[in-house]
Amino acid sequence: MTTSRTRAAHRPSRKQWVIEAATELFATQPPDEVTVADIAARAEMTSAAVYYHFSSKDQVLAETMRAFAAALREQLQAITDAHEPGSDIGTSVTTLLAWMGEHRSAATVFFVSSAGMSQDAEALRQESRTQVLDELVRLIRKARVSVSDAEAAVIGLGLLALLETAAISQVRGDDVYRSLGHRAFVREVGDLAARITEPAM
Repeated sequence: MTTSRTRAAHRPSRKQWVIEAATELFATQPPDEVTVADIAARAEMTSAAVYYHFSSKDQVLAETMRAFAAALREQLQAITDAHEPGSDIGTSVTTLLAWMGEHRSAATVFFVSSAGMSQDAEALRQESRTQVLDELVRLIRKARVSVSDAEAAVIGLGLLALLETAAISQVRGDDVYRSLGHRAFVREVGDLAARITEPAM
């Protein structure tokens, strides 16, 4: 049964509403416990309207992950484009971490809730990691003009591991994050990123 608040099924923005509603649910509950009916209720529509855009709950989960991955990549590209050649990389990394904090629900789904859910989810995460790594290598090249291809790749892997670990710590609010507090946590991540990219003495 629909209510007066239920939105019309033919409107093109409905797909985005489904993604946003699902993201909120997947961030607070195990995805395998969320139903299409739950997503429909959160999006203020019928289950049939959800199925109009998505064939299954797994497809909704994949689309929430894909949307976050695309936004993450775009944000990192913008940060890389704005990075001053030869300048410290720590600020760029903390800017990206702050952005992930602003998109906490989507980051939670991408890094935590969806882990191990399906082969499709893992394939999406791996594809995103490859794209983020490529962009991190580009950022490293701007920060350190004389870096070799091999060194840039290794540093990029280190930064990727740092970003993923920091993102998980932040969205979970784990012991490390709580003991440091938000500002100190972000500062430490930035300092570590700068140390990872420093030339070897």
